[in-house]
Amino acid sequence: MPRLASTPGEAAAGAPPGRAAGVTANGAWEALMAAHSALLRQFAARGIWEDISMKEYDVLYTLSKCPDPISLTELNRHVLLSQPAMSRLVERLAGRGLIDRYVDAADRRGVRLSLTPAGRELQARIGRRHARDVARAVAGALTYEEIRQLAAIGRKLAADRDKTL
Repeated sequence: MPRLASTPGEAAAGAPPGRAAGVTANGAWEALMAAHSALLRQFAARGIWEDISMKEYDVLYTLSKCPDPISLTELNRHVLLSQPAMSRLVERLAGRGLIDRYVDAADRRGVRLSLTPAGRELQARIGRRHARDVARAVAGALTYEEIRQLAAIGRKLAADRDKTL
């Protein structure tokens, strides 16, 4: 019986598809999640968030990237929250004057969301500080070439997100 790879790097060095590839993929996923968790803890500890949570910022950031109002369902594709939790979070942000809600012209039962000027200003202000923290953390740990590879890998994985498992 052949020996299985003991580390993800060992399996990636030419191991045949099958169990070794699965071990490698799971090891890579665990490393990615550990890095994500460690960085989120580091970013959460920074005093840049003013009076919003990181999840609230995530919603503001996502909406800032949308040229037109989007539906709650579209927003939920980009922010990792359950539909009820997302609805409550949007309600809070709207109540604070950071998000506008519009009746969806195509589906009168639906709602479209966009940033208010105050929401856009808050997102930009916090976003500038957060972008500096992200750049410092990533560039402090990776070479320029590794950052380019990480970006390419992230885009590739994100492009596959809608494929069924």
